[in-house]
Amino acid sequence: MKATEVIADGFGRVREVVHEVVGGLPAHRLNARAGPAANSVAWLVWHLTRVQDDHVADAAELPQVWDAQGWADRFGFALPAGSTGYGHTPRQAGAVSVGSGEPLLEYFEAVHAQTLRFVRGLTAADLDRVVDEGWDPPVTLGVRLVSVVSDDLQHAGQAAYVRGLLERGR
Repeated sequence: MKATEVIADGFGRVREVVHEVVGGLPAHRLNARAGPAANSVAWLVWHLTRVQDDHVADAAELPQVWDAQGWADRFGFALPAGSTGYGHTPRQAGAVSVGSGEPLLEYFEAVHAQTLRFVRGLTAADLDRVVDEGWDPPVTLGVRLVSVVSDDLQHAGQAAYVRGLLERGR
């Protein structure tokens, strides 16, 4: 198995969890927070998708799906332009509210498709390309992609946990 196939598989696993978490969950549960500073399922899924969109688009030198396909306007969140959720205050996290899971899944699918097109077009040598000099050691494309998969899976797992809490009435 090629390294790029392993990375694509990782993104596929994120997709599976996102669909399991969001699928069939009503809006009041998608937007519910376990506490005043807690993140909702909607925020967690939106955030993991925004981070994937931001990081992969940057590495691929492509426009973000969020902007290129008009998702910022479709969602209409009262957030700063380009916001990915990183460093959000509880108030900003609360601004991520959806009427259903459909737009979350549609945006996720659009980002997932762009990610897979990019990853499947890579060679093993491409993974050694430095994409961020701001770290010591500098971050390669392979490390960045694994980092995105890891971050996405963590947030997807958090969303699954929050869904479980909400379904058990806690």
